[in-house]
Amino acid sequence: MTETVISSAKREVVIGFDHPFVIIGERINPTGRKILAAEMAAGDFSRVEADARAQVEAGAQMLDVNAGIPLADEPAILAKAVQLVQSITDVPLSIDSSIVAALEAGLAVYKGKALVNSVTGEEERLESVLPLVKKYGAAVVAISNDETGISEDPNVRFSIAKKIVERAADHGIPARDVIVDPLVMPIGAINSAGQQVMQLLHRLRTELKVNSTCGASNVSFGLPNRNGINAAFLTMAIGAGLTSAITNPLHTEVMQACLGADVMMGHDPNCANWIRKYREVPAPGAPGVAGAAGATGGGAAAGGAGRGRREGGHRRRVQG
Repeated sequence: MTETVISSAKREVVIGFDHPFVIIGERINPTGRKILAAEMAAGDFSRVEADARAQVEAGAQMLDVNAGIPLADEPAILAKAVQLVQSITDVPLSIDSSIVAALEAGLAVYKGKALVNSVTGEEERLESVLPLVKKYGAAVVAISNDETGISEDPNVRFSIAKKIVERAADHGIPARDVIVDPLVMPIGAINSAGQQVMQLLHRLRTELKVNSTCGASNVSFGLPNRNGINAAFLTMAIGAGLTSAITNPLHTEVMQACLGADVMMGHDPNCANWIRKYREVPAPGAPGVAGAAGATGGGAAAGGAGRGRREGGHRRRVQG
């Protein structure tokens, strides 16, 4: 199946249908964050550094870096942010801007193979961003809208995605380096938004055979308990074919949903990542810790489960 390789100078991340889900940390983005925007515009990147470290520690395999600040020198700020983040962490980056000059400034200083965020189906955007992606050997996020706006018809969005993949090929960019964003709309405003995305993700996987990503938190905009909605959405979207998402790894529910989906999809062999993250380590001196590992470990648990299935001559449901 399709594999998209994104890299820093020291690390590669593979996005693909047969690989663990990739979390792209969203927090290095001044949109809606007035304090961060003011600090970045003034040349203070301490909060950027803290956000980068916290997201990687929480489990993000990549980071999105955005410097969209009104009236600021976005190309210079984005380039500086990219250099800073690469100096303190080795995870690959998504370079995020609506300004082509800022994208190029970020790409020019980036070490590795970046993900460019993003290109749309608009002619002007296609002809300005795709040559840049090819020039720097990057991969690109393809957002499935064009001059006509955002359609609520998944078939229209699929056609736009297909157009972008084909135009990328014309520029020498292989389909494996195009990651489609199906556009997640607020489900509180559009009740069919979830169904639209699931239908489109299935077609992107089975027909276009490309990887996908999205701004996952868009789905819950305006609703209470947003993390609960985000977690439910991500679990279902991963099942439908979503292979990465730009989201907040600091939200426990979101990370649990993604790790749990990896288990269910068979992308976490022996549940190793789940166990590593959530296993409770017994306190020193607790019963069974010393000298009885074999009797109290996985074998005993499996045996207990087996006894639970058939006890007293009849079947019993095992409670989780």
